[in-house]
Amino acid sequence: MAQFMVEFDLPTPFPPNFVVKIPMQKMAIDELMDDGRISSYALSIDRGRFWAVINAENDFGVLDVINQFPLIDQMPYVITELMFNHAGAIHVPGFSLN
Repeated sequence: MAQFMVEFDLPTPFPPNFVVKIPMQKMAIDELMDDGRISSYALSIDRGRFWAVINAENDFGVLDVINQFPLIDQMPYVITELMFNHAGAIHVPGFSLN
């Protein structure tokens, strides 16, 4: 399994037909994360760009994932295969009864 960074350009400002689909987009991404097909995602502070790290065998697998996005028809994208993706884990110290 390979990892791919997909960079999406978002319309600015968001048109009304985009805004009404945002809850469905969030639900689709949450489901794909639960399935392990998306490992992370991020949105720029100006809401003009969105990134997702997708786990897939190849570019066709990435397309299969992003075609499940309700907003895909309004988000031009670029797919880049990653050599690696190091995501820092949150460290929680062990609990002590002392």
